[in-house]
Amino acid sequence: MIPILFYSVTILVIFIDQLSKYWIRSQLNVGETMEVLEGVLNFTHIQNSGAAFGLFEGYGRLFVPVAIIIAAACIYMLKKGHINGKLLETGIALYAGGAIGNAVDRILFNQVTDFIDFSFREGIPNLADYALIFGVVLIFIDATILEALKKRKTADQN
Repeated sequence: MIPILFYSVTILVIFIDQLSKYWIRSQLNVGETMEVLEGVLNFTHIQNSGAAFGLFEGYGRLFVPVAIIIAAACIYMLKKGHINGKLLETGIALYAGGAIGNAVDRILFNQVTDFIDFSFREGIPNLADYALIFGVVLIFIDATILEALKKRKTADQN
């Protein structure tokens, strides 16, 4: 059976991420800011040639094989039946889509376009970064909370 949820979410994340980055690159020069919600949210166009928070500056392309390995591992685990449940499948898809979305930038531009600038938060991420974060949160919820609930239900039935 084809994991339609996984592929749909992954492709949607990549598409929206790339579309948002294209729009930012076409609307703002690097370093320019557009106010979206006064005092809360700006779009600030920056280019990150490293990883999260500018770590490994200039070595961003090294993360392309990592993204490919992540995507391949996700597909392999899906095909082998190791990913069960919509929550886990969605989390894995968000994570894979975010990794691929940033990898596309690294392949095309040797850097990642970041722009989401919340006034109350350090760093300027992009939509792919948030997909990675939310994917990890869903994976964590599935692995801990839902698994604990399943064990409790099984113990209550015995």
